[in-house]
Amino acid sequence: MLTRLLRFGPALPRLFCQTQARCVSQSKPSGAGSAAITDLHAPPAASADGKVSSYVKNPDYHGFSDDPVVDVWNMRIGFFFGISVAFVLGGTFIYYLPDSGLRKWARREAEQVIQQRERDGLPLVAENYFDPSKIILPSKGQE
Repeated sequence: MLTRLLRFGPALPRLFCQTQARCVSQSKPSGAGSAAITDLHAPPAASADGKVSSYVKNPDYHGFSDDPVVDVWNMRIGFFFGISVAFVLGGTFIYYLPDSGLRKWARREAEQVIQQRERDGLPLVAENYFDPSKIILPSKGQE
């Protein structure tokens, strides 16, 4: 692979260092299909009560305040604390949820039963899990 790259020789650095060029047509637009930039949007007009929209005064308006600096700071603080609260408190809530399905409790209980049976010298699982005298079997004629 390296030998194939070396084949390019001195042209290799130029392949990686090309600057981005932007082609702009200098010819005049011809007719119906094109629009000048000034034709795209009309300038925003003030409303009937004389108020100018917050988006006209501040194109980066986030909806927190009419002052652009206060608007940006309120947006940053709001998102920082909003995301922090969501991740920190949300993660804490999920971590401390109770044991679903009581899996941890069942495991602890099983370990305690095993330790008790080992202390008493009993097998971990009895030969007859159910008492055979309490099991009622059907007679041969009822099968």
